[in-house]
Amino acid sequence: MTNFLNAIKSRRSIYALGRNVSLSETEIEDLIKEAVKASPSAFNAQSTRVVILFGDAHEKLWDLTEAALEPLTPVEAFEGTKQKLASFKAGFGTVLFFYNEETVTNLQEQFALYADNFPVWAEQSNGIATANTWTALSEAGLGASLQHYNPVIDDAVAKEWAIPANWKLRSQLVFGSKEAKAGEKEFLPESERFRVFK
Repeated sequence: MTNFLNAIKSRRSIYALGRNVSLSETEIEDLIKEAVKASPSAFNAQSTRVVILFGDAHEKLWDLTEAALEPLTPVEAFEGTKQKLASFKAGFGTVLFFYNEETVTNLQEQFALYADNFPVWAEQSNGIATANTWTALSEAGLGASLQHYNPVIDDAVAKEWAIPANWKLRSQLVFGSKEAKAGEKEFLPESERFRVFK
C-alpha cells in the first residue's frame, strides 16, 4: 500500500472536534493553500476559491448558520440542530470552498463547444481541492468533516466576509483536534461499483 493510498484511507469524517491543535494557524493556512494549489482543474482554470476562518471568525460562521437555520427548522428539531452546530463551533477552524463563476463564464465564451461542461468541471475541481485539503489536514493529525449549508448561509457569509458576488459557495470543511475516532465505514460490494474489461 502506498503512502498516498494510506493517506486517503485514513481521511475520515470526524465529528467530535476540539482545539487541542499543535500546528499554528499559519502552518495550517500554508498547508491548505498548498493542497488547493496542487489540485488539478480542467483547462488549468483554477476556479476554486477558499476562505479560511479561525478564532472568532470560525465561531461567527456557526452562529450565522444557526441564525439562518432557526426559522427553517421545526421547533421540536431545532435543539438537535443547535447541538450539531455547537460540535462544529467547538472545532479549531473552517475552510469555505467556493468556485469563481466568472472563470467558468469566461471559459464558456472562449470554448463554446464545451460550454455545458465547464460548470461540471468547476464542481469536479472544487471537489478534488476539497478532498486534497481534507486529506492533508488528516495527514497533519487533524480531524475534519465536510458540511453543506449552502445556499442557506450564502447571503450571510457573503455579507460578513465581503465575498465577491461571483464566488459560489459549495461546502464548509470544519476541522480541529480529533476528540473521538471515526465510526465504522461500510462499503458496497465491489461488484456493484466496478467493472473491469481486458
